[in-house]
This record gives sequence, structure tokens and C-alpha cells, in this order.
Amino acid sequence: MIEGDEELCTGCRACEIVCALSLFNESSPEKSAIRIIQSPQGFEISVCNQCGECEKVCPEGAIYTEGSIVKINSSRCTGCYVCVDACPAGVLFTHPEVIEPFKCIQCEQCVESCPVNALYVLNL
Repeated sequence: MIEGDEELCTGCRACEIVCALSLFNESSPEKSAIRIIQSPQGFEISVCNQCGECEKVCPEGAIYTEGSIVKINSSRCTGCYVCVDACPAGVLFTHPEVIEPFKCIQCEQCVESCPVNALYVLNL
């Protein structure tokens, strides 16, 4: 599972760019499955913890767990966004150009791209 050390994060958003490139072949942070949110206290790193709550509510059975990673089958997804509303961490993202929601699939490219090592893989 990808985790972040918010005290190390500088807010460069390299992870968002790399993620969007990986998922959509675009350098658009709005199409990233990891988000860096600035607050008065610093930066918050929002990434899926693979809890599976979204899978439980999907009426189309489009969300499934493979190994320990929750994935979305885009050919089965109808874009109802019930899963987005059910996500307790708010890390199932939408974009007007994409029908189905998207989330972290643990590709770890964000971890590799972080220049300050604020992201890491927590092996459970």
C-alpha cells in the first residue's frame, strides 16, 4: 500500500503528473489518482488505502479485488458514481472527460518519482 510522509512533502506534485501520465497519458493533475492538497498546516497526501468499501456498493460488479489491490473494470462501469460517494477517504476521483471513476492501482510510479522520498510502499 502506498503511504505518504506529509512532513516531507514539498507540494511539488510530481507524483500527480506521473500518475496522470501513467493512467491517461496526460500530464493533467486533475486526472491523477493521488492528490496533494495544501492546507495551512502543510500538505496532505490523498491516496487509496485499498479498503474495498467501493467494491461493496458497486451495483454493476465493476469493482473487484485482485490480490490486495482494488481495481475498476471500465467495461462494466456505467458511471453511476455510487462508489465515489461510498469512499470513506474520498480517493475515488472523477473527471468530466472520463466516464468511470479512477483510483490508485498501486503501480508505484508516484513513489519512484518523488524527489524527497515522501511516498513509500508499506508492505502489510
